[in-house]
Amino acid sequence: MTPVSSPDYFSNCTHCGFCLAVCPTYKLTGDENNSPRGRLRLWSEEAAGRLPRDEWTDFYTAECVGCLACETACPAMVPYGSIFEHTRHEHVVTNRFKPRLQLRLAALAVTRPLLFNLALLPARLLRRAGISLHRFLFPGRPAVLKSTAAYADELMQRHRPTGPRVALLTGCLMEAAFREINFATVRVLIENNCQVIIPDEQGCCGAFQEHTGLDGVETLREQNRRAFGPLDVDAIVSNSSGCGYALGKTLQPGKQVRDVLGFLGELSSVRRQRGRDDGTRVYVDLPCHLVHGQKAAGIPANVLDATGYRWELAPKAKDCCGSGGVYNIQKPENAQEILADKSAFLNEAEGAPVILGTSNHVCMMQWHSAGATGLVTRPYEVRHIIQLLDPGEDFSIPQARDPGAMEGVGLVCGPGMTAD
Repeated sequence: MTPVSSPDYFSNCTHCGFCLAVCPTYKLTGDENNSPRGRLRLWSEEAAGRLPRDEWTDFYTAECVGCLACETACPAMVPYGSIFEHTRHEHVVTNRFKPRLQLRLAALAVTRPLLFNLALLPARLLRRAGISLHRFLFPGRPAVLKSTAAYADELMQRHRPTGPRVALLTGCLMEAAFREINFATVRVLIENNCQVIIPDEQGCCGAFQEHTGLDGVETLREQNRRAFGPLDVDAIVSNSSGCGYALGKTLQPGKQVRDVLGFLGELSSVRRQRGRDDGTRVYVDLPCHLVHGQKAAGIPANVLDATGYRWELAPKAKDCCGSGGVYNIQKPENAQEILADKSAFLNEAEGAPVILGTSNHVCMMQWHSAGATGLVTRPYEVRHIIQLLDPGEDFSIPQARDPGAMEGVGLVCGPGMTAD
């Protein structure tokens, strides 16, 4: 890979400005330097020796959310995400930027899954008891002690599915704090006749280190190459768009990592049956690392239909919510302002109850904070789409299913599409 210090790294940016309209920090400030085009210019001038290191370049680098919307908008296909990732790491190792202490400690902890799971045991206990002591802790009932691997093994023995073999990335924060989403994912896959495998040696995908610019990414990637690389499976899936994006970079070009909802869109998914008078309305938000990172068109419409709920895309569904991995911790004021604009519709949204559905637990944390901080003043729920497909504990695999059957995938492609 070309070093970030080389001016050639930036040469394909044509300065067309298409990125300005989609950049959350440019929309907040109107400052050209606080845009992808502006940052690329600062970095390239510095790399060429025409601009000395200064605090303004450091400031504008740290301001970037890392949502990657600019990559989708860029006609020249500038690899902004890679450039930004390398630049952020360079700024950290040269002491131009220092992540918050809590993030440095967390980055160390996620490399030791047993320690991290133990450290977040109180969070699982509190969430299971229905107690939230932080704006990011959305309601849920995670298993306190049983792991996703143990649960998957239990269900595999009970139901013995015969369809596609699927390896599931359980994640670090997802497993340590929000493992009820992992459990729901296992149930949905097995109900759809998938054989679920949880690789023993898997670790953190490295996204946390990428978001903070800290060392250790390549060590984590190598661990996951050893865990997932040799597997003979039909798919490697993730229920977190950010983690799936990071693992996908790790395993390419040898193996593809699929978002679990995209994978389910190719199966004859079991549909949940809801009452005709159910007034629930689901508003679907599309995580940045799904549509801009993984380059997915969206969440398959047939999967959203299978929830049995009336649904539609949330306004500005492809815009960043401000979570940015750890951006809402590093830059809470910016993140809150970005979220305020995106979440305002919930105050007037139709439905009772109203559900904000998405497919990334970090986005779920950010969306939950909109209510906890008063941006949204009416009741609403934040749910992972896989939870809306969840058959619950007492399910069975439907009979006479063809494990090889695939259907055409209807994808959610833009804010104008709805489905009832």
